[in-house]
Amino acid sequence: MDIQSLIKNLHPLEIKVLLKYSRTDELTVDLLQKDLGYKEGHANQAFSWLAGKKIVEVVRRESKTLYEITDVGRLYAREGTPEQRIISYLKESGSHTLPEIALALNIENKDVGSAFGMLSKQGVLAMNAEKKVAWTGTSELGVVDLTAALLQKAVAAPDGLLEQASLSSDELSIIGGLAKKRGAGDVPFRMVERETVVYRLTGDADEVAGALRQAGVTGNEIGAVTSKILSDGSWKNAVFRGYNISVPPARIIPGRNNPYVSFLESVKDKLCSLGFEEFDGPLVETEFWNSDALFMPQFHAARDIHDVYYVKNPTHAKYIEEPYLSNVAAAHENGGDTGSRGWNYTFDRDFTRRLILRSQGTVLSAHQLAKARIPGKYFGIARCFRYDKVDATHLSDFYQTEGIVLGEEVNLKTLLGFLEMFAVEIAGATDVKYVPGYFPFTEPSIEVHIKHPVLGWFELGGSGIFRPEVTKAMGVNVPVLAWGIGIDRMALMALGLNDLRELFSTDIEQVRLRKTR
Repeated sequence: MDIQSLIKNLHPLEIKVLLKYSRTDELTVDLLQKDLGYKEGHANQAFSWLAGKKIVEVVRRESKTLYEITDVGRLYAREGTPEQRIISYLKESGSHTLPEIALALNIENKDVGSAFGMLSKQGVLAMNAEKKVAWTGTSELGVVDLTAALLQKAVAAPDGLLEQASLSSDELSIIGGLAKKRGAGDVPFRMVERETVVYRLTGDADEVAGALRQAGVTGNEIGAVTSKILSDGSWKNAVFRGYNISVPPARIIPGRNNPYVSFLESVKDKLCSLGFEEFDGPLVETEFWNSDALFMPQFHAARDIHDVYYVKNPTHAKYIEEPYLSNVAAAHENGGDTGSRGWNYTFDRDFTRRLILRSQGTVLSAHQLAKARIPGKYFGIARCFRYDKVDATHLSDFYQTEGIVLGEEVNLKTLLGFLEMFAVEIAGATDVKYVPGYFPFTEPSIEVHIKHPVLGWFELGGSGIFRPEVTKAMGVNVPVLAWGIGIDRMALMALGLNDLRELFSTDIEQVRLRKTR
């Protein structure tokens, strides 16, 4: 072992231990706190460093049980235990029922009942035929006096701790019923298990300590230049610790928002600047709002259990708001007053209450239709859940940005303008194309596709103009543009990524390197 190299790398916490103790001493955290004035954390750090250098070793581990007085215990020590207060009250005012005692002393009924049960067994209290409790006149209080003495002993003890080994057999039998290991908010004592690790210096310690003394190292050397020692001049006669200038400086990592979170916020800012109002909703939805209100028939393939996550408990909502339930049911069955023939089946009003995890952001638009102003522009960023094969462009837990525009003058051209804004301004796409699509709730329906430099063309999202079966059932009689865009996919372009899974990477170094455009 290179002693000179070793002593140059010793911390003052280690040096003081080596100079203070010999190989015959048994060292503990408590001993270092007492002899060297260390804090508990400093003592543990010193042992950890010395053990890493193989200068100390663990001799044994000692476990002990302590009882710590709680806030309830301190209250009992100050004002008396429930048993003491009940005895004093009955001595002064005669017999009373248990509820009367609880009310007079402001003690919970259960605590009064427990105290009476214990005191009646000892013959201290008795209950007559009228269910009134009275003091029997005995002065032998036994457990009551011993409990009070234990509380006072704990209040006077350092940190309110009583060691199990220091208690008599009578005290142990009493405190066992007064203490809990966990959830000790309603009992006088908390049981604490502590382990003491005993260390001893190894054979190399004597040689290291000798080298420290020969070099004149005391552990009191100054490790930092402060404004105080500069102003009072004490640095002139001080001894400084050596510094290794070849050691690389500590890495300083400035904090900043997660890149994907920043991207989501930028999307919100852009839409708000265009006059859109944000809406939101719960993750758990009913089949009604998730699909039925969007004129998706209850026998549609998307209702298959492999596409939607069902809630196990509770399985159904209590009710669906009217008149929306009746309006939507009529639209499905015969078209209602929408001018449609509907889907021509009997609408299942029990199935529509089924609880699921939101599978599409359009559910937020369905909710908003019922309360939207006309004209109006709304958007939301919705977390959605779908059973799907996870790959570079699909996740089972994903985000969509959802929006609607209501107005007498809005049309397909207006919609295409919004889709281009999403693709170019937000996603950063340079190649955009529109493809005819089909959704049960829009007509016409349009898919917008963008070209990724690595992944090629993929669908960014769907859009269209809501069908009358959707809007009129919610009381809206003007055209409504709607879109649901995969905001995760937009983020791929904006953040320069090639895989959706990278948005939620656990590799913190990769996350730090990402920047939004």
